[in-house]
Amino acid sequence: MEKHLEILSERFGKDSLMALATVDEKGIPWVRTIDAIFHEDSFYTITYALSNKVKHIENNDMVAISGEWFSGHAVGENLGHIKLARNKEIADKLRSAFASWYDNGHTNEEDPNTIILKIKLTDGTLFSNGIKYEFNCEEIK
Repeated sequence: MEKHLEILSERFGKDSLMALATVDEKGIPWVRTIDAIFHEDSFYTITYALSNKVKHIENNDMVAISGEWFSGHAVGENLGHIKLARNKEIADKLRSAFASWYDNGHTNEEDPNTIILKIKLTDGTLFSNGIKYEFNCEEIK
């Protein structure tokens, strides 16, 4: 595993507060704090399909994400309802990571608009122990 992915996994492989920026259809930037986890090459969160962030991503899937000495660009993707069979592995990871608050009434898995949002990194800058890691995961579209 590349060093930056190892650090990202260690730092964000648990419930992490991240800033997620999107752009609306008028070109106006929006930023909000999300709970997310890092797994393999992407951040994942549970959100609502009718939220502004999902609407923005449907219009323009390029996003920016940052948290704890890390910032990067990514492609947002709606993976669909949390209970879809294809989402089982990542849904289980999210439930486990978010266990302290998951069942407090905020998340309704019976609602088909409760979805998993994948935020696949394209590039980023990460600082760890005095070292700056800059990486490019793929060509930005």
